[in-house]
Amino acid sequence: MSVVNAASLDRTAIRLLTALSAADGPIQDNRTRQAEVRALLAADLAHRATDGSLRITATGRACLARLACARGTEPAASPFLLQHCRLEERELTEDGLCSRVLANESESPLAWLARRKGKDGHALIEPHQFLAGERLRTDFTYAQMMPRTTSNWESPVASGRRSGGSANLPSDAVVAARQRLRHALESAGPEFSGLLLDACCFLKRLEEIERERRWPPRSAKVVLQLGLERLARHYGLCRQARGPQRSAMRAWTAPETAPAASAYAGA
Repeated sequence: MSVVNAASLDRTAIRLLTALSAADGPIQDNRTRQAEVRALLAADLAHRATDGSLRITATGRACLARLACARGTEPAASPFLLQHCRLEERELTEDGLCSRVLANESESPLAWLARRKGKDGHALIEPHQFLAGERLRTDFTYAQMMPRTTSNWESPVASGRRSGGSANLPSDAVVAARQRLRHALESAGPEFSGLLLDACCFLKRLEEIERERRWPPRSAKVVLQLGLERLARHYGLCRQARGPQRSAMRAWTAPETAPAASAYAGA
């Protein structure tokens, strides 16, 4: 389905397609809309269900996404991205500043694992493990570590004589994010750092990781759980809240140097 064909649809056909999308399932069509129904079927925007009702297709949803993007009624994203991704708004906080960004939840292996449940009825990864992986991904994004495949249009065009390339130096926020990323990966250790980068940052599917590393099937999930647990420990995240009785030891003193309890008796 091309963009030209989508734009040439009758308004009534577009309203019918929108109704199909809003219903999120098959609806019964009447004879007064047969022309619009035929137009949607011919353009592969809708199809007949087994019970004869009308159902929107993936091409139809992509068509609506392109039309909504062209009209400015959707977030600032390309039509292709809207077609192939499930975009959701997120709030990212950096140095006390909160910004709303678009995140593709359908591409994250961690989101997939967090939604899936095992035979015991529990999610394949714990919530604190998911948060740890997303925190690593956030620092990776802020650190601008993703390799570029196109020209950098973000830097201003320099005029006159160039000197030293200082305009390309990273900002303080980027440097801080890279330091946090390095510390997190060092804490995870060499046995988990590469896997965490692949799954959390480069968003590789577990099957792809197993194929590249020649691991047995379904083994990447187990190793990823261990890596996420170690990463969560680095970030101070755990499955349950810890009170003062279970807090980590903050100091240690030898018995002979510890102050006597009587010293505080008159306090």
